[in-house]
Amino acid sequence: MTTSLLDALVDDAGLFPPTALSMPDAVARHRADLAENNPVLTHRFLCPASRIGELRAELAGGDRFRLGLIADTDGLADVVAEVSDDARLELAMVEFPLARVNVAEPAAALDAVRAALDAAGVASSIPVYVESAWSDVDDLVAAIAAREGFRLKLRCGGVRAELFPSPETLAAALVAAAQADVAVKATAGLHHAVRYTDPGTRFVHHGYLNLLVAAADAATGADATAVADTLRTTHRDTLLRRVAALDPDSIAATRRLLGSYGSCSTATPVTEAREFGLTR
Repeated sequence: MTTSLLDALVDDAGLFPPTALSMPDAVARHRADLAENNPVLTHRFLCPASRIGELRAELAGGDRFRLGLIADTDGLADVVAEVSDDARLELAMVEFPLARVNVAEPAAALDAVRAALDAAGVASSIPVYVESAWSDVDDLVAAIAAREGFRLKLRCGGVRAELFPSPETLAAALVAAAQADVAVKATAGLHHAVRYTDPGTRFVHHGYLNLLVAAADAATGADATAVADTLRTTHRDTLLRRVAALDPDSIAATRRLLGSYGSCSTATPVTEAREFGLTR
């Protein structure tokens, strides 16, 4: 039962800090992960549009990579054309920072993103995850709910302390998304299963298991206070008991809300899930 909670959960964000693998190393690792085919991994390779040329140069003829394209640069149409023309790549999703369209109001920003994607030839069936400042999340959720094809990206950490949202902030976003039936993915900072303090930076990191159980709370009607309490706990056994109590319908609702998260390590979540008895 618990395995399905973690199925296709982890996107490969090896190119991004703090791991920041070189393109050759990132491609080699992803190739090895594909061969192993662990079900916890989505087997999507996250790559900035600005680095597609590097990626293509590293791929071998037999490679088949499902691509999560990060729209970090102009010239998106050319990048999408490159991907479409390369049999080794399949565009699986797009991540689009709303800051790139320079439109303040979230609804208008989404319309600008859709226009840019249409002009670039991105099929409407491709899921598009959009990210805004935390202060705009409520308005962005409402705008996403009123449109087809968009989902919400939540940044859970980074290289500076201010990039880590508080449990209250993250909980409010999860509850808003659940109530609006808006799917989310998470990125950054989710290096371990359970909330912890990094001994080097002293940053307090959210745990991906905390996030999953918090998503279960939100998806099944809990309020933001309860969701924040789940995000705040540092007790592994508490979280594992909560996971064990989830029935199939709750698991399905959880994963409809939380589709995946990006991790710079693909080994750590797999190893921890196995150690915690969450995968067979």
